[in-house]
Amino acid sequence: MKHGKKYTDSKKLIDSLKQYDPEEAVALVKQTAKAKFDETIELSIRLGVDPRHADQQVRGTVVLPHGTGKKVRVLVFAKGDKAKEALAAGADYVGDADLVQKIQTENWFDFDACVATPDMMSTIGRIARLLGPKGLMPNPKSGTVTMDLTKAITDIKAGKVEYRVDKTAIVHCPIGKVSFDNDKLNENLRVLMEAVVKAKPASAKGTYIRSLYMSTTMGPAVRVNSLKF
Repeated sequence: MKHGKKYTDSKKLIDSLKQYDPEEAVALVKQTAKAKFDETIELSIRLGVDPRHADQQVRGTVVLPHGTGKKVRVLVFAKGDKAKEALAAGADYVGDADLVQKIQTENWFDFDACVATPDMMSTIGRIARLLGPKGLMPNPKSGTVTMDLTKAITDIKAGKVEYRVDKTAIVHCPIGKVSFDNDKLNENLRVLMEAVVKAKPASAKGTYIRSLYMSTTMGPAVRVNSLKF
């Protein structure tokens, strides 16, 4: 794969044989950001688990103390008093069957997160195959199927992210923007890593954190010393 000059120049800043301490990695990855927009910094964590086994799934949510830097649009499926609660809590879109139909007929996805009350799940089931592949299907495990809509919406707006191991045993998760100061990025990194380490399945054997890389949206990856977590 051929990369552009900016990427190539950024890669020269990185020692590919070195595992950088977290604080050093954060500072370095910010130096590699050459795009004209405020790039997201993402963590890629390769775990020593076998995702084919149900008892080795790693999945959860965590509220990053300084958020992700992204304005999150929240859609809530609710009706009656719960719909009013969702609007008061700051939801961007609230509805029930009308929103289901809009998504179904117009392929409308102008939102980043989806929350629902338990009684709405049978209605939402009609669009599960549309929401699922985009990671938008409400799920009790991630706290997005709940009667406490205020907490769910507030957490998402404040920087709640979901981490989930994929079929290659890697977790991808943002920790903020290049414009964040180093201390905020380091704290977000620490909180995310603590959550992932805590989520280690009892059945996972051997080294749990196999490798850890940090990169910007358009930049090369910096290897982070996973032994620091």
